[in-house]
Amino acid sequence: MDHIRKGEALDYHEQGRRGKLEIVPTKPHSSQRDLALAYSPGVAEPVLAIAANPDDVYKYTAKGNMVAVISNGTAILGLGNLGPEASKPVMEGKCMLFKIFADIDSIDIEVKATDVEEFVNTVKNIAPSFGGINLEDIKAPEAFEIEERLKAELDIPIMHDDQHGTAIISSAALLNALEIAEKNIGDVKIVVSGAGAAALSCISLMIQLGANKDNIFVFDSKGLMTEERQDLDHRKRKFATKATYADLAEALKGSDVFLGLSQGNIMTSDMVKSMAGNPIVFAMANPDPEIEYQVAIDTRQDIIMATGRSDHPNQVNNVLGFPFIFRGALDVRATCINDEMKLAAVRAIADLAKETVPEEVTEAYNLQHLSFGPDYIIPKPLDPRLISVVSMAVAQAAIESGVAKQPIKDWSRYKTELENRMGRDNVLSRGIAERARKSPKRVVFAEGDNIKVLKAAQLAKDEGIAFPILLGPEDRIHQLIDELELDLKDAVIMDPRIDKYKEMRENYGQCFFERRMRKGMTLLEASRMMRERNYFAAMMVATGAADAVISGMTRNYGRVIRPALQCLGTEKHVKKVCGMYIVQTKQGPLFLADTTVNVNPTAEDLVEITLRVAESIGKMKITPRIALLSYSNFGSSEGEDAAKVSKAVSILHRDHPNLIVDGEVQANFALNGEMLAENFPFSRLKDMKVNTLIFPNLASGNISYKLLQEIAGLEVTGPVLLGMKKSYHILQMGCSVREIINMVRIAVVDAQLKKEH
Repeated sequence: MDHIRKGEALDYHEQGRRGKLEIVPTKPHSSQRDLALAYSPGVAEPVLAIAANPDDVYKYTAKGNMVAVISNGTAILGLGNLGPEASKPVMEGKCMLFKIFADIDSIDIEVKATDVEEFVNTVKNIAPSFGGINLEDIKAPEAFEIEERLKAELDIPIMHDDQHGTAIISSAALLNALEIAEKNIGDVKIVVSGAGAAALSCISLMIQLGANKDNIFVFDSKGLMTEERQDLDHRKRKFATKATYADLAEALKGSDVFLGLSQGNIMTSDMVKSMAGNPIVFAMANPDPEIEYQVAIDTRQDIIMATGRSDHPNQVNNVLGFPFIFRGALDVRATCINDEMKLAAVRAIADLAKETVPEEVTEAYNLQHLSFGPDYIIPKPLDPRLISVVSMAVAQAAIESGVAKQPIKDWSRYKTELENRMGRDNVLSRGIAERARKSPKRVVFAEGDNIKVLKAAQLAKDEGIAFPILLGPEDRIHQLIDELELDLKDAVIMDPRIDKYKEMRENYGQCFFERRMRKGMTLLEASRMMRERNYFAAMMVATGAADAVISGMTRNYGRVIRPALQCLGTEKHVKKVCGMYIVQTKQGPLFLADTTVNVNPTAEDLVEITLRVAESIGKMKITPRIALLSYSNFGSSEGEDAAKVSKAVSILHRDHPNLIVDGEVQANFALNGEMLAENFPFSRLKDMKVNTLIFPNLASGNISYKLLQEIAGLEVTGPVLLGMKKSYHILQMGCSVREIINMVRIAVVDAQLKKEH
C-alpha cells in the first residue's frame, strides 16, 4: 500500500473532474423564486439579521461547519519547501478527509507568504468566512509563531495538525502502552529522536499528562539538546537537559520509551536490547521508521511498538484525531482548541481502545479478534465510534473549560446526530477495501486484453488485494502492458486457445463434461468450450486454480453468467441466483435487487431473493431494512405484480418474523419514513431509513439503477452475484476502471467468505 506508482497517482488526480473537491448547493434552486431567495432580493434579510446580531452568521450561513485548510507550502509532507501551488493537492486531500470522516466542509487556501507577519495578516483577514482554521505543512519555527499569533488574535478554533495531531494520537498510544507495561508515566525515561514541530508538541503534551521533564532526553540533528548548547532557540531550550549522553545509543540504555520523529533506520536491534523491560518504541518516521517493525519485534518479545505505517499494528495516524476534534469544537462554537480539549481527545482515544471492538472493525481488517493489548493500543482508523466518542469528549471539555459559546444540552441527541452524520457509505467502501487487502486472492480477469481491465488489474495488484491472472492473446496483453507502462509482467498471462494450454483445456473439459453430461453435453463439446475465456476462467475457480473471476466488460450479461451457472453452480439450498447493486448515497449505501437475473420472479422467488440479499447485507455488518416495491401501497391498487409482492411479504412475515421488511409499497413512500408513518402507521418500516429495495421484476430493477447512476450521478457498484458456490462477478458493459476495482474488492471478500465456509 505504501508503494504508489507515479502514473497511478497522477491519473488519480487528473481523472474526471479536476481536483478532489467541488461545491454543491444545499438549498432548493430549481425556480426563479428559489434564486431570488438565495440571492437578491431575498438575501437581504439574513444580511440585516447578521448585521444586527453577528452571531446569526452561524444560523444563516455555512460558517459553523466550515474549516479552512491553510498552508504556504514551506514544509510539504516530507518533500520540503516547494511553494503554495505544489501544496494544493495535499491541502485538497486534507479537506477530503475532513469531509469523509467528520462531515466537515473544508476549503483549501494556499498563501503566497513566508513572512510570519504577512501570513498572519492574510489569515486574519479571511477568518470571518470560517468556523475554524487548520494550519498545515508550514515549516518550523515559523509554524509555532503563526499558530500562537492566530490563537491569540482570533476567536475561532485554530490548530496546526502537523504538531498537535501527532502529539494527541501518540500520547493516547503512550498511555495505553504504559498501562500494559505496568509503568507510571512520571517515572519512565523517555528518549526522543527529532526536535521538529511534531516532536516538541508530543513532548509538551506528554509532560501535561504527567511525564517528568527531567526524564526526557531529546536529540536533534546536532545531537543531545543540553543546557550547554548555545544553538538552541527558546522552544528547544525548554527541553534541554543537564545529561551528557554521547549519542542516541548511550541514551537508550535502560530507557523505557523511545519516541522517533526523525529519519528512517537510525535505531539498531542492539539499541532495543539495551532498553529496560517491556520497552515502548514509537518509530514514527515515514515512510521508513527509525527501526523496521519486524526487526524490532524479533529483537524483543516484550516490546510494545507503534509506527506511522498502515501495514503494521498500532498506526499513529492523525486521522484518528483532527476531524473529530474540529467536529466537537465546531458543534459547541468553541473560541479555540485549548489544552483541555486536546487532553480530552487523548483520553477518549486511549479509552476507546479498551472497549469491545465492533465486529465490523475486525471484519474490515480481516481479523478474528481484536482486543486491548500490545498489538492494539490505539483504535483503528475505520472504527465508526470515533466520531461520537472523540467529538463528544472534545465538546464537553470545551464547555467545562469555558470556551464554548453554544453548549450542548441533550447529549443523547448529539450522539445520535454524530452517528448519523456520515451514513455508512464511506465506512462500507473502506471496510470492504481494507478486508480485501488483508487476504488477497487469485483473481482471473477474463478480458485481460482490455485496457480498462488491465488498469484495474494493476490497481488491484498495487492495492495488495489480488494476484491477477490475465486471459487473452499473450502478445497483445504484453504489448498493452508496455504501452500503458504497467507493472504486470510478473502476472500470470494465459491464452486458453493456444496449444500450450491444451492439457488444461482437456482436464477442465473432462470436469465440465462430468457436470453436464446428463444435460445434453458431450465430452468433445465440453473440451471445445474451454477455448472460450469465461468457461476456462470459471473452471479455474471450480478446480481451485484460482479464487475469483471478473468478466463482462465487453459481453452481454447472459453470455457471461451462463458459464458461471454451468461450471460453478449455486450454494446449497439456493434455488435462485440474483444480482444486487450497491448505490452509494450520502445517507449510506442503498442495496437494489434483483437487477440482472430473474426476468419475472414469482412471489416465492421474491422471498428467496429477499433472503439472499438480507444475508449478503448482514455479512457487511449492516442491518437490512427492506422494502418490496410496487406501484401499489398495501393493496391500494390491484394487479398481478402488486398481488405477488403482497404475497411475498406475507410469506416473509410468517416465516421470518425478525426480518425488517414490508410492502407492497411505492418507492417514494419506502424512502420517506415520515411520509410512510403519516399515511401507513401500521407499516414495519415507519420512521425507518430503508436501505434495501426489492423490485417486482427485472425491468423495474434494471431501469431504476441505471437512472440513479446516470441522472443522479451516484456511484454504483455491481452487479454483485448472490447465491453462487464460488466467487464469480460480472461487470457492467463499458464500466469505468473505478467500477472494476470496486468489483474486484467485492469478489476478493466474497472469495474469503466462501473459503471460510
